[in-house]
Amino acid sequence: MTEFAAKAFENALTVTVSMAPVTVMVLFFYGAVLRRKIHNPKVIATGFVFVLAGIWLILTGMDAGVYSAGETMAMKFADPSNRLTALLFAFIIGYSTTMAEPSLIAVSHKVEELSGLGLKGFALRNAVSLGVGFGMALGVTRIFYGGPLWVYIVCGYATVAIFTFTAPKEIVPLAYDAGGVTTSTVTVPVIFAMGLGLAQGVPGRSMMLDGFGLIAMASMFPIMALLGYASFVKLVYSIK
Repeated sequence: MTEFAAKAFENALTVTVSMAPVTVMVLFFYGAVLRRKIHNPKVIATGFVFVLAGIWLILTGMDAGVYSAGETMAMKFADPSNRLTALLFAFIIGYSTTMAEPSLIAVSHKVEELSGLGLKGFALRNAVSLGVGFGMALGVTRIFYGGPLWVYIVCGYATVAIFTFTAPKEIVPLAYDAGGVTTSTVTVPVIFAMGLGLAQGVPGRSMMLDGFGLIAMASMFPIMALLGYASFVKLVYSIK
């Protein structure tokens, strides 16, 4: 309990220190650069407090349960007889954590409001989450069977470049941003724990060379998935 309380306090301090410069810069530009009076300061202050509390709760919860559980399960899945199960687990954990990613939920709502292509927020989240799931599964395959990371990255982004020319131009910037949105507060600790756990459990694997790289894979495949989804939506609307 003492260790948990210490970690919770450390997370609270980290979140406060991290958010302080952002808050100061926003207030500075709003008042000094834009020279506008802040409307509803109490509401804005309450919003900042909610953001701080939310991030703190997520980080503390991840440290207390998800991170350690993910690493433990990953080490168990390192057994050769469990590798197919590990791939399925990697896909499910990538999909589910991305669907729960607060930043992706916020972006999907905004995209649905602004999009003229008929993009639905829930469908967009599904497309991106499927991409993360497939990226996780492929990354776990690399840990199991080896291979240089650069080969996966080069081939992956070559495919992304091809999709860029076939997808609706309005969706291309969003698709590239989707990779960054998905590797955020909820997703990163789980991916990080699984990669290191598997690399530690698979004989002949290096935690430095093989344990890292899952996040790169998980941020690449959502771009492909979203470009493909947008192309499909465009095709459906053109037929109608």
